[in-house]
Amino acid sequence: MDSHDGPLICPQCNSTLDRAEFERNQWVCGVCGRHSRLGCQQRLSISADEGSFTEFDGAMSSKNPIGFPGYETKLGRLQEDCGVREAVITGLCRIQGYALVIGIMDSRFMMASMGSVVGEKITRAFEYGTERGLPVLLFTASGGARMQEGIFSLMQMAKTAGAAARHNQAGRLYITVLTDPTTGGVTASFASLGDIIIAEPGALVGFAGKRVIQDTIGQTLPEQFQTAEFVHKHGFADIIAPRHTLRDLIARILRIHGCLPELS
Repeated sequence: MDSHDGPLICPQCNSTLDRAEFERNQWVCGVCGRHSRLGCQQRLSISADEGSFTEFDGAMSSKNPIGFPGYETKLGRLQEDCGVREAVITGLCRIQGYALVIGIMDSRFMMASMGSVVGEKITRAFEYGTERGLPVLLFTASGGARMQEGIFSLMQMAKTAGAAARHNQAGRLYITVLTDPTTGGVTASFASLGDIIIAEPGALVGFAGKRVIQDTIGQTLPEQFQTAEFVHKHGFADIIAPRHTLRDLIARILRIHGCLPELS
């Protein structure tokens, strides 16, 4: 459904969708309500006030710390195809006038796997918010740790979780929006640490894969296991919010928590 050529077919209900209407509906199927995965620029366009985004660390790019074959070539190709240097963009923006630090993970870029640059950018975003008394909002989407960086990838779990903890200890607000998919080491670190955790409908949220868990425990898991609805029912997420409601919901949370509009 993300192709730019030919008709748009919803992979969930097989409906043919009008491209312009689909985009106006924020890339949500108007028939069955399936929320398509978004690139970071699409997400930014429907979340932040127009023209308010200032990017942090935009030129930061991964190295190849363990000499993984072909890694540099793959990174270069994805940078060209996706128009971003890494699997997350971070920066300062406003949402309905409220200033905050925002981070958006992009599943097009190596399934938004968390390597050293992703972890560093998210850590710096938390540190900026902590130092300046700003809330942090992260849209998470990830397949987990980036195997091409080995232990350097796994180290990002502790680093990002520590930055989130320091932000919390300073009395700052942290909001997480779990989008499809949020899995692996990202779920096991900063994605689960929000003061308020929101999930988009139908998002895959979990740690290990469903088949891996079933094979390990020798039991059949519920059909909705690791969906946003399942984790919400079991207390992992605070609210499930359709995409068109997110902007107003986040602004309301910021207002309730006493966050201030950006001063002119």
